[in-house]
Amino acid sequence: MSDLLLNLLKFFNPETSHSLSLSLLKIAHKLHLYSLLGIKFNFKNQDSLVFKNLTFKNRLGTSAGLDKNADYIECLGALGFGFLEVGTVTPRPQIGNQRPRVFRFSKHNSVINRLGFNNKGLEYLVNNLKRSKYDGVLGVNIGANKDSDEEQRIKDYLTCFRAVAKYADYIAINISSPNTPGLRDLHSNNNIAELLNEISLEREKLNYKNPIFLKISPDEDENTYQNIINSVIEYSLDGLIATNTTIQRDQSSSRSITDTQGGLSGRLLYDKSNIVLKQIADHSKQNLLIIGVGGVDSRDSFYNKLKLGSSLVQVYTGFIFKGPKLIKAILE
Repeated sequence: MSDLLLNLLKFFNPETSHSLSLSLLKIAHKLHLYSLLGIKFNFKNQDSLVFKNLTFKNRLGTSAGLDKNADYIECLGALGFGFLEVGTVTPRPQIGNQRPRVFRFSKHNSVINRLGFNNKGLEYLVNNLKRSKYDGVLGVNIGANKDSDEEQRIKDYLTCFRAVAKYADYIAINISSPNTPGLRDLHSNNNIAELLNEISLEREKLNYKNPIFLKISPDEDENTYQNIINSVIEYSLDGLIATNTTIQRDQSSSRSITDTQGGLSGRLLYDKSNIVLKQIADHSKQNLLIIGVGGVDSRDSFYNKLKLGSSLVQVYTGFIFKGPKLIKAILE
């Protein structure tokens, strides 16, 4: 039944298909139809992880972008994930870039998006967090508005941090979306130090005890990653999420892929994200937790992320293509 629905959804454009599929999951969950759809979420022998008093019932979670506004926490949580991450949220609502802005490449199980942090804003997301009855680990991914200048951009992160801290089991600082102009400049040594210093001070003011992670780009050089690791350690963050989407293209990619602007995710990101994951793991001599993300669409790709040094793994594009059966394939 779920395979039939997935095939039908492919007839819609990718952005519409995304919204429809999550809405259908929400309806199915409310009507207790998961078993009828062949969705199984009571997995045995799950490999749990305890980190800073948080218990991840298993090591598979959702990546930011899947549920931008925290509209689908309960129905996603009931699928068997070990944790969820919502967002990216910005202080003010923004509509994102002009459509079409999501492009599906089914042959490669990959997607290119140039959404541009489209979301309903901080107030809307926080209201959803307040109402949530989800009892698993829930992270919140925070960002900056597109029209914020360099000084205001850091204030945007602090505004989001203050608002979600009461409700977030962890907070992810997103400096790596390729679709917000200038955002990746925060990877530079001076900029990252300024941002993380302010985040660290805010954490102390709020007495926020839960983890803070930094989500990074796959398109930087090794020295940049080493500087980022040094800053993360210096300002007492807890780990890294590696990685976001890539704007680089393999020379062997088809012209339709190379000519489409935006961040590439899915199977075509897998090797590149793994290279960065290994670099980060090799350089992280401190006790940093690494969340691996990028191209996970099978049990083998999931476990390879763990072997390369991640403690947790997130899915997004693979889940879009394969649906809940991917969770079963990985965890059962």
